[in-house]
Amino acid sequence: MHTSQKRVHSQQKHITQHAQKTNAYTFFNILTSPQLLDVVEQQQPTHRERLYTPTNTLSLFLAQAMNTDSSCQNTVNHPVVERVFNGLSACSTTTGAYCKARQRLPTDMLATLVKQTGQLILEQIPNSWRWQGRRVKLVDGTTVTLPDTAANQQHYPQQTGQQPGLGFPVARIVAILCLSSGAVLQAAMGAFKGKGASEHTLLRQLIAHFEPGDVVLADRYYCSYFLIALLMAKGADVVFQQHASRQTNFRTGRKLGARDHVVAWQKPKRMPDWMTPSQYDNFPNEINLREVKTGNRILVTTLLSDNAVSKTALHELYKQRWHVMALGADSLILIRLLCCDLLLDLLSPASSLVF
Repeated sequence: MHTSQKRVHSQQKHITQHAQKTNAYTFFNILTSPQLLDVVEQQQPTHRERLYTPTNTLSLFLAQAMNTDSSCQNTVNHPVVERVFNGLSACSTTTGAYCKARQRLPTDMLATLVKQTGQLILEQIPNSWRWQGRRVKLVDGTTVTLPDTAANQQHYPQQTGQQPGLGFPVARIVAILCLSSGAVLQAAMGAFKGKGASEHTLLRQLIAHFEPGDVVLADRYYCSYFLIALLMAKGADVVFQQHASRQTNFRTGRKLGARDHVVAWQKPKRMPDWMTPSQYDNFPNEINLREVKTGNRILVTTLLSDNAVSKTALHELYKQRWHVMALGADSLILIRLLCCDLLLDLLSPASSLVF
């Protein structure tokens, strides 16, 4: 195993071990810390001071998601044992009260905390963790299954190929993650299929969250003229894999090196359905992009200078995109937790959610 791979594996193992030792009291202390207390207090609904307050319930819910035994019974047992151990009176170990309290958690509180914690992590990242001193934001999509209700079946259709009523409703999620830390920064959720249900649609909802100087890293699915142009307008650079439908001819354009050139992409003549004529007219007629073949893939980037960013640097950066499988598997737990198990029970079925 390569040295860097060993280091990543060791870090992942350390994080997993740490996560398994984390309990509800750890999360409670985090939620009531100076960095988050005001946010939590502002988002909490009016409630009675009972065993399962919103903060206590959310702490238990987070611990439940991280525990290898994620049953509600195991989640409820732990605080009861702690109460007895600390000389307090025992309380019921039935799970009904906890499950009802979990359903009462306000969606705004959870969505705000996802955004706030991601921003706190982003602000504390040392410059040495960045790629050439720049923030790299991973973009990727996933799906979650929803509670099997009639409303969800109607507004979040199940996968094609399943008999009606035999499959669970499915929602699509697109997330922005920080490459340096794995933190979930933003996410958008919508229907799995139907008009406006693509990952492109969801990513367009998040365009405002990209900033000048960001480097956006994503797979070939996102490599489209209009998405790249939108990100360029925000002052962000992109590193995408070339879409399979686009042919690359390295004999054209301005040659930078072997299988490395800058070429002009023309604006598609067909206006997308989601766009108005005025929006279409405001897009540039062409954009200059660099196409580089590294290994068995072609990368498309707005980083046009081979002196500032070499082919090798682009290759190594794109390889890190696969960390989304490791980072995202852990980071998207939070999205899956908040969206699948809770938020989709409470959301208006016809709505989409943006953190």
